[in-house]
Amino acid sequence: MGATLSNLLHQTAFFNLTWGNYVMIAVALVFLYLAIKHDFEPLLLVPIAFGMLLVNIYPDVIAAPTVDALGMEHAGGLFYYFYKLDEASILPSLIFMGVGAMTDFGPLIANPISFIMGAAAQLGIYIAYFMAIALGFNGKAAAAISIIGGADGPTSIFLAGKLGQTTLMGPIAVAAYSYMSLVPIIQPPVMKMFTTEKDRKIKMEQLRPVSKLEKILFPIIITIVVCMILPTTAPLVGMLMLGNLFRECGVVKQLTETASNALMYIVVILLGTSVGASTSAEAFLNADTLKIVVLGLVAFIFGTAGGVWLGQLLKVLTHGKINPLIGSAGVSAVPMAARVSQKVGSEADPTNFLLMHAMGPNVAGVIGTAVAAGTLMAIYGVV
Repeated sequence: MGATLSNLLHQTAFFNLTWGNYVMIAVALVFLYLAIKHDFEPLLLVPIAFGMLLVNIYPDVIAAPTVDALGMEHAGGLFYYFYKLDEASILPSLIFMGVGAMTDFGPLIANPISFIMGAAAQLGIYIAYFMAIALGFNGKAAAAISIIGGADGPTSIFLAGKLGQTTLMGPIAVAAYSYMSLVPIIQPPVMKMFTTEKDRKIKMEQLRPVSKLEKILFPIIITIVVCMILPTTAPLVGMLMLGNLFRECGVVKQLTETASNALMYIVVILLGTSVGASTSAEAFLNADTLKIVVLGLVAFIFGTAGGVWLGQLLKVLTHGKINPLIGSAGVSAVPMAARVSQKVGSEADPTNFLLMHAMGPNVAGVIGTAVAAGTLMAIYGVV
């Protein structure tokens, strides 16, 4: 009887966890607190944090399949199979289809100058890339880390998988999603640093109406142009534009609803829990992870600043018709970054409505981050 009780006692997690596991459990609880109490991207942080919690209590939840000495195969942990869908770029691509089905590209079509504002906000990616190399990462690892600056979790996972940086995928994804959820905290100080109160009060003219034909042609033309130039972006840009075509063509309502609701949320559960489960203490608590977290923050700050800097230039060139705040929405955290532009603008003038103007650079940022990822893949010969 005593031996049985001793065996049961030693099977509990208390006798198998390291101090690192307890640290990661604490981090998971903080993420859950931020998501539930403060509503910081709960759709992402809740599954990520819970996956983090589970893997640090029971590491085998993401264990790979094994073959014992007798040649018998043993299945891997549940999250192992979810994670394989991340590595194969299946889940990130499906997320993009859902984003496309939920997003109105009208503000971007109505104000094409938004494209260059979205491009300017990718500045952080390239700064982080060279900084990562300076910190000792190899080229592919630096490329995978730098994409955090686009504030786009699916693209970060997609690029890490394509570049073969699966060992860094967990820290990269967690950093990307964490900074996405912290957009309302990180961005405003940067935006205010590079704008005056007078800048923030600038009111922009109402956007022109966009016809249904324009909205239907836009995803088709973007797919052809971008994918012809950078074919490796086809899984991301193609799925983004397919989802948007579902939305705008008006003849596949069922597909639009499925892509933007049921399928989207199923994929978020699978992706979030598997990403969280990749953050075991052994994989996460090391010097490289700390470097990745810092580089991601630097990339995000410079991405925000890059959009605002170009907004300042456009303000001068248009004689004050562009509010530089909307440039900060060029990072691709849709639609949160656009909401932050609106919030900071309304703090200076409650009658200032920038949301729809900011959605242009915001949507452009999604495309821009995918293009940046495709450019990095092309540099390293990934097909």
